[in-house]
Amino acid sequence: MFRGKVDRVVRRRDARVQDGSGTGKAAAARHADAPGTTPRHMRIRRQPLWLKISAAAVSVLLLAGVAFAAYWFIRLQMNITKAPLNAGAQKTEGDTNDAKDRLQILILGSDTRDGKNSKYGTADDSTGYGHSDVMMLMDISADNRHVSVISFPRDLLVDVPECTDQSTHKTYPSRSGEMINAAMAEAGIGCAVDTVNKLTGLEIDHFMMADFNAVKELSNTVGGVSVCISDAVFDPDSGLRLPKGTSQVKGEQALSFLRTRHAFGDGSDLGRIQAQQGFLSSLARKVKDDGTLGNPQKLLTIADVITQNLTVDEGLANVQSLLTISSRLKDIDLSKVAFVAVPNRPAAVDPNRLELMQPQASQLFAAMRANLDLTTPGASSTPTASASPSATPTAAGSTPVTKSPAAPPYDKAVQPVTVADGSGVPEHAQELVTALVKGGFTQGSQFAADPVAKTTVYYAAGFEDVAADVAKLFGIPAAQTEASTAVNGVQIYLGSDFTSGLKYGTASVPADVVNQTAGDVKCQTANPALVVP
Repeated sequence: MFRGKVDRVVRRRDARVQDGSGTGKAAAARHADAPGTTPRHMRIRRQPLWLKISAAAVSVLLLAGVAFAAYWFIRLQMNITKAPLNAGAQKTEGDTNDAKDRLQILILGSDTRDGKNSKYGTADDSTGYGHSDVMMLMDISADNRHVSVISFPRDLLVDVPECTDQSTHKTYPSRSGEMINAAMAEAGIGCAVDTVNKLTGLEIDHFMMADFNAVKELSNTVGGVSVCISDAVFDPDSGLRLPKGTSQVKGEQALSFLRTRHAFGDGSDLGRIQAQQGFLSSLARKVKDDGTLGNPQKLLTIADVITQNLTVDEGLANVQSLLTISSRLKDIDLSKVAFVAVPNRPAAVDPNRLELMQPQASQLFAAMRANLDLTTPGASSTPTASASPSATPTAAGSTPVTKSPAAPPYDKAVQPVTVADGSGVPEHAQELVTALVKGGFTQGSQFAADPVAKTTVYYAAGFEDVAADVAKLFGIPAAQTEASTAVNGVQIYLGSDFTSGLKYGTASVPADVVNQTAGDVKCQTANPALVVP
């Protein structure tokens, strides 16, 4: 009797599964997948509408960001013009890491009159590659704690080394007594770099050269630069007209302020250098106060303006390198940004030109090679430690006894010791001769020699002990003494690495070498001849 009831229940359940009612389907879904349908574990659940919209928005923003970055990268990269860093000089230092190493960048202002600069004269006014109206060496310390900006007067007479134009491969012979602003005229910017390297004993890592238009556009982009002058002035040559006191200059007026050669000081290039340094100090304060170097939008705008009017070396010819240097400068204390003019005086051969003032110039270059902070007068480097006197061997537990230096087995007064000046600083060579005489080497003398980079003590056969004592007198390392058949007695061949002081390897910051820091607000003195009511 129960069997019939069970059959009916089973048939009723089967009927529910096969009928088309929603109840039947629900029952089937609870127990098994319907024939011809996707298994539950493979089904894709529909996402909410808000999630789809959010995902689409994020995708659009990401694409826009990538497109924006790519646009600016390509644009800035295409703006950049590049040229070789050197004109034949061989690099002696390893590759520099722009992000963390000490950096030396030569900044040049070109007087070329082509393209947008044609309104400032004809092509004949700037022959060849043009002249450098502005030449400054920016030296950034590895720890970003101090920056030095060294200005070279355009009328400074220097020795220009042999240079080869890297485009035409034409070689130009070395020249003596040439104005430094003409160093790049024949063989290009690389020759200016080689000239400054030769002059200072440094090795420049990069250069940046801007033209007239760069100054105008940059000053407009930052909204003007604040400058100050002691009296109202008008210079008809440059067109600069300024009232007494503080003014905001931009565009043509900013360019006139930087170009004028007669409006400041005594009307010489030295007055113009101080005005240029004052302008850059004010620009640095403005950029820092505005937070420009930390604001991507402002930085991109300025980068666009600058790169359109900038020529750099191959190592700097990429956007990332320029941004890296900008990021290093943004947090530097402005009181540690020193503006310096190379010590100079009227040239003996022509009072209308300038020459290095010695020994101050050599002391400055030595301090720079030692990476000293120029805002700290008197700061000095530590000379290489010399070997201490040897001690007499003793038994264990006893007190060592140091030998007293024995008297030299020769008569100092009759030893031929000469100083060959290959440093280009005859005043320093004479200082060493005086020190030799005081030290008992009364036969000391000096003569001019070909320039060399490294100081060496040469000695003839039989003069090894004399050479060792002479080297010790000046702290010259024993590794820099050599036997030679070309000398009589002992010869100190001075190089550009020993241009000041009586101890080799010691450098100090000259007093009063800094004109101003970027943190100083200074008024320029007007040239009395151009003062107007």
